[in-house]
Amino acid sequence: MGVLLLLCSLQMFINIQRLTKQANIRKNGFDYIAATKNVEGESSQSEKNMFTQQDIDELKSKPFIQDVAPVMANQFRVQLSAGDLLPFQTEFFIESLENDFLDTLPPSFSWHEGQDILPIIFSSDFFEMYNVVFAPGQSLPQFSRKNASDVRFLVTCFGNGKQQAFVAKIVAFSDRVNSVLVPTEFLQWANQQFGSQKPMAVARIFIKTKDANNPDLINFLDSKNYSVNKERNILGRNKMLIQNILSGLGIFGLMVVLLALMLFSFYLQLIIARSRENLKLLLTIGYSPSWLSKNVSGRFLPVYISIVLVTLVIAEMLQWSFYHFAMNDKPEVSPLLHWSILAAAIVLIFLAVTVNYRLVRKQLYEINRGE
Repeated sequence: MGVLLLLCSLQMFINIQRLTKQANIRKNGFDYIAATKNVEGESSQSEKNMFTQQDIDELKSKPFIQDVAPVMANQFRVQLSAGDLLPFQTEFFIESLENDFLDTLPPSFSWHEGQDILPIIFSSDFFEMYNVVFAPGQSLPQFSRKNASDVRFLVTCFGNGKQQAFVAKIVAFSDRVNSVLVPTEFLQWANQQFGSQKPMAVARIFIKTKDANNPDLINFLDSKNYSVNKERNILGRNKMLIQNILSGLGIFGLMVVLLALMLFSFYLQLIIARSRENLKLLLTIGYSPSWLSKNVSGRFLPVYISIVLVTLVIAEMLQWSFYHFAMNDKPEVSPLLHWSILAAAIVLIFLAVTVNYRLVRKQLYEINRGE
């Protein structure tokens, strides 16, 4: 039972690793997480909810974080309208993010001073909300993604007594960033022209990591009271809980194995005590303690091998049942035991034989000395 608990816990631990690795929607081998600071209390100073350069440097220094990029926001009023095609006008916001953190980056997403056409990357979620919620309620036309790229918007910037309008065009949609993104060059220029000239405050950042479900990353973000999309790394939080449970089962199984080895050791000592005179006679006529130790401890080798083989068969049946019935033959999980489980089984056999051999050898040397 101890060997079965130990091997099954190891196999399930490996299964969880495979499932969490395959469940992530990864691009270029990395995950990207948006993070903000939690707002505490009924009212809070906005400065406390902003990321400082020290916060960003601390994040970058962690080994489980590859890079961090701030999300730059407008420091001026932005008004959005679409002329006769979409007869509405509203206050809006724009943001920018480093190109390396974007999931879609068309060649046309660039801007230089004097350019009238402003390229925009629109959030896929925002676009769906417009088509499903906003447009039907306001009797406005609905668009496909292809048609939306043909619509021209008017983005008007206000600030410092200035006003300037730009013709905006949707050049791509983003599944990663829930925002209206403009090129960084444009937002830096516009903040200087229409903004307050204060140092840029960062309310949101994006974290680039190899594994969004890394327990170390989740624990660090929780310790800093940073807010992230819970659905983005809920698998990692569940993974931590399941791994703790499996670790407990594995430790319990190892304890049972060690207790079983102790019982076998007591049994060997009892056999040696009963056969003390016969063993002493064999030692007297010339048999070495090492040779007798190998023969006596070797009697239990078939027992250990049988126990481990039966356990491996049961563990394989449980793994196949998990693969077929629980996972519906998904390719993320193998129906066969991992090679490390076979290695662990061999180590257990070696451990049992070695412990018994050393114990028997010690007892025989004591008999040989006449103790």
